[in-house]
Amino acid sequence: MPSTSDQIAFFVSPHGFGHAARASAVISALYDRMPKLAVNLYSRTPPWFFRDSLRGPYVYHELLTDIGLVQENPMVEDLEATVEKLEGFLRFDTGLIDRLARQLNRDGCRLIVCDISPLGIVVANRAGIPSVLIENFTWDWIYGGYPDYREQFDGHIQHLQQIFSSATWRIQTAPNCDEQDADLKTGPICRKPRASKEEIRQQLKVPDAGKLVLITMGGIPDACSSLEQLRPFTDCRFLVPGDNEQLTVDGNLTLLPYHSGFYHPDLVNAADVVIGKVGYSTLAEVYHAGTPFGYFTRPDFRESDVLSAFVHKNMPGVHLSGDTYKDGSWIDHLPKLLEMSRVERNEVNGADVVSDFLQDLLLRRREAWG
Repeated sequence: MPSTSDQIAFFVSPHGFGHAARASAVISALYDRMPKLAVNLYSRTPPWFFRDSLRGPYVYHELLTDIGLVQENPMVEDLEATVEKLEGFLRFDTGLIDRLARQLNRDGCRLIVCDISPLGIVVANRAGIPSVLIENFTWDWIYGGYPDYREQFDGHIQHLQQIFSSATWRIQTAPNCDEQDADLKTGPICRKPRASKEEIRQQLKVPDAGKLVLITMGGIPDACSSLEQLRPFTDCRFLVPGDNEQLTVDGNLTLLPYHSGFYHPDLVNAADVVIGKVGYSTLAEVYHAGTPFGYFTRPDFRESDVLSAFVHKNMPGVHLSGDTYKDGSWIDHLPKLLEMSRVERNEVNGADVVSDFLQDLLLRRREAWG
């Protein structure tokens, strides 16, 4: 990485794409303010996701920074596997921590930002570099939502609480799950669209009078078994990313591969309706686009209730029970969603608020170092 006075590191949870999307939105906003910013990016989120999302200099380091939850599929988590993986991960390899701390100090890193990655905070503490935690929940709060596994999770919950509370600064983003003292609170954070609605619809060959419905499950590949039940909606084009080998048009279905080359915020912005799992990044992108949202909740995942309440209060949408995803009965609600209108949003993206805060921290660090 070239020498620069603006060195920063991001440690990003690889659970789904939501944390990488939020971190990418913040980094992109920082690039706008600090063109010489150089980023070291630590994650196991696939490299292509950051290549698609970022337009400035960064170095990607493939590193397991977080466990989160092991997923059987987009709607179901494997708690036994999660506990097993946490046992190994949260012991933290002291050699790894020391090596990362030395490397970041040699690079002149002035700030470590963690999107709920506990590893990043531990490295920051070892390196003596200030850290920023960005979250709308932390994993100790999520694990506390499984009472049947309380005994298995209890030690990990206490350990994680200590780590997260040791961050130098804390930023909470709406929809916030667990109110804490924070140095900054923001509205939803999302990556911004790059192409117009008209451009994307033209690329997808959607008729001018047709409705475009995006079905997305938050970055976890999964085959939607109810697609054949969408055939009668002949005035709609259904766009389904995630589980196809190549872009395929089959009647009113357009199936996209896991990495399609389309920028997801552009698809959300172009859609007349979004159907999907109510994860943070999908919610934030749909919120800022103002698109009607048919949202599935996960009955055992604690965040779902908070996100669902936010959508109900602030967004046009219809709640879809998680068990209707596989059997296709959610389609009964599609006519209502198609009748809903888009909402115009003029508020500031939370990414800009956070980037202003981080820029101020970096400038203060620069002055302190001379």
